[in-house]
Amino acid sequence: MSTVTPYEMATFDDGDVTLSYEVYGSGDRLLVYIHGILLDTHVNQRLARGLAEAGHRVVLLDLPGHGNSGKPLHASAHRMDAYAAHVVHLLDHLGAERAVVGGLSLGADVTLQVALLAPERLQGMVLEMPVLEQATPVAALIFVPWLAATQYAAPVLRGLASLIRHLPRERLGLFDQVLGAALLEPEETAAVLHGVLVGPVAPTVEQRHAMEIPALVIGHRADRLHPFGDAHHLAEQLPQGRLVEARSLLELRMRPERLTAEIAGFLDEVWATPSRRRQPA
Repeated sequence: MSTVTPYEMATFDDGDVTLSYEVYGSGDRLLVYIHGILLDTHVNQRLARGLAEAGHRVVLLDLPGHGNSGKPLHASAHRMDAYAAHVVHLLDHLGAERAVVGGLSLGADVTLQVALLAPERLQGMVLEMPVLEQATPVAALIFVPWLAATQYAAPVLRGLASLIRHLPRERLGLFDQVLGAALLEPEETAAVLHGVLVGPVAPTVEQRHAMEIPALVIGHRADRLHPFGDAHHLAEQLPQGRLVEARSLLELRMRPERLTAEIAGFLDEVWATPSRRRQPA
């Protein structure tokens, strides 16, 4: 698989951080899609190309600390609610009154924070493999030791990052999509993990029940960091939630045709529905 060339690569300044994004396709039907933790836009490029070919404009955002965006070293920059604010500011920068927002894992959780922060900006949500209550023990087992390693094994991690930067990512196929974490310096990784772990992770169940936003939830049964139960319960809790089961963790990355068609159909549906604007209190 070759690296997908975006229609446009751009940056914008949001406060004290520069954010990088890629644009695929054109038109008014905008989807902003967000990567998983310590990954970058590469993980979603094939999906973006497929949806652009289906007539949608797709923007892939590198969150702070990820990919080509700035990498602040203070944990408060990496709280999920702070990430959500950056997504809203991206919509402002793009001149988009409304958009469908979605993402993978961390990106799904950030999307839910956007729904709390600015529900009037959302035409819909695509929530791929959300990390919620059932995932908490496994997430702690993975990320807490990883955070410790950034301090106690920093020279090893720094050397690995230096080595990987010399690899031609466009020739690595699937591995290209998951190299973002290995390219970061230990202190950059530590800031991201610290911020995500200490900040708010997900809206409460009561808040989810109040989210009157069409949502496509994608879950699978293959790993415990993204338990199918989290996706299933989320689809039930959201008033307009719909669940689609992926056949594997990597289906959307390796054999994306079926799920890309599901997402494209959902996008067509929500954009065909007139927006219900929030009335002033």
